[in-house]
Amino acid sequence: MSAVNRSIGVWGAFVAVHFLLGWICLGMPGTGIGELALGLPLGDVTLVYRPWVLQALGDDGVPGLSEPWVYPIAALLPLFAAMVAGPDNYGVTWLVLVALLSAMALAVLLGRGTSPRRRASAWWWIAFTAALGPIAVARIDAITVPLAIVALLLVAQHPRIGGTLLALATWIKVWPAALIGGLLLASTRRWTVCVAGVVTSVVLAAVAMGAGGGAHLLSFVTEQTGRGLQIEAPVATPYLWLAAAGVESSSIYYSTDILTFQVAGPNVDTVAAIMTPLLALAVTATALIGARAVRLGAPVVRVLPPLLLALVVTLQLFHKVGSPQFLTWLIAPIVLGIVWRGRGYTVPAAIALGLAALTHLVYPYLYFRLLAADPVLVAVLTARNLGYVVLLGWALHAVLTAHRRPAALGSDSSSPSGVTMAPGTEQHTEE
Repeated sequence: MSAVNRSIGVWGAFVAVHFLLGWICLGMPGTGIGELALGLPLGDVTLVYRPWVLQALGDDGVPGLSEPWVYPIAALLPLFAAMVAGPDNYGVTWLVLVALLSAMALAVLLGRGTSPRRRASAWWWIAFTAALGPIAVARIDAITVPLAIVALLLVAQHPRIGGTLLALATWIKVWPAALIGGLLLASTRRWTVCVAGVVTSVVLAAVAMGAGGGAHLLSFVTEQTGRGLQIEAPVATPYLWLAAAGVESSSIYYSTDILTFQVAGPNVDTVAAIMTPLLALAVTATALIGARAVRLGAPVVRVLPPLLLALVVTLQLFHKVGSPQFLTWLIAPIVLGIVWRGRGYTVPAAIALGLAALTHLVYPYLYFRLLAADPVLVAVLTARNLGYVVLLGWALHAVLTAHRRPAALGSDSSSPSGVTMAPGTEQHTEE
């Protein structure tokens, strides 16, 4: 089978998955099932994002500029872009926007279609998206994922582009900052990435301040630190089990301030308060492990992919929110790992698929049962959260041992910083 035919298969699967997930998000038109029966998978887009845009267009204040906001200021860009076909078509336009950005990232990933590893990573990405379900395309995180994928694939030979894209993605949703941190630790092009990111950040900040939003530029930080424990967060698991056991002091409630479901229970406010500093400590510890590996001479090709994965999983595991769309953060570091390390990334790729499938079991179709503290759904979510621990353990072990064996050559144009490979060459060393 030619490379072109193999790429056609990938593109066909990509279109089919995005069409299916879009159909589900829109309530399976023609089936009579409707969004409500499916748990409103597109709810944040149509019930939260669209009202924010309508508020801004109606001169009632622009989130992030005239008032505090939960997202960084660049998140306004995709939210306004989805309004191009009008408010009645906002949900459809959002899905098209996500598909177009993902298609561009897929085109960069596949390149000329001659690299088996790039095709394998593309198939994995499509499979992961299908396994995670409609939430994979129905939140603002879906805008940042393709930006992060392109950035990591290009950063080796085009560090300015990579740094710019990651900075832009971070100013849409904060999580890509973990990828920037990993690059600053492990990449030989760290200073170029850093300068590009700083310049991008300064430009965005200047535009926001020029529009009168200086006072709220960093409001997304303070808006997040004061919230409680969301039910999907790993740290909330004990409270879910208490609620499932009928302990009166523990329950699930809807927070009208943050528009999400949270847990109540013994010392929950104290636990919520310590999670932010605990997250900072965990990220610092992970970064120090990565810095040690680099200092011991671990080559970029071996240390960077698992370090990026470890940093991202640390954010997921110690975050007090834990929304199901956070699973999409795994895509970029695992895609990079498959491209650079091939079968050496089989284990984390398989674990991530399992985590996506477990998350999909809970959200959106059976989410109402989780809200009722159904023990079966609590058990599924518990298994998912334990999976985070296993994945983090794998990533940290890979970082800690990255210096013990010589680096294999990187694959084609995605080779690590400081290594230039001939286009189309492949890395044959297996883990």
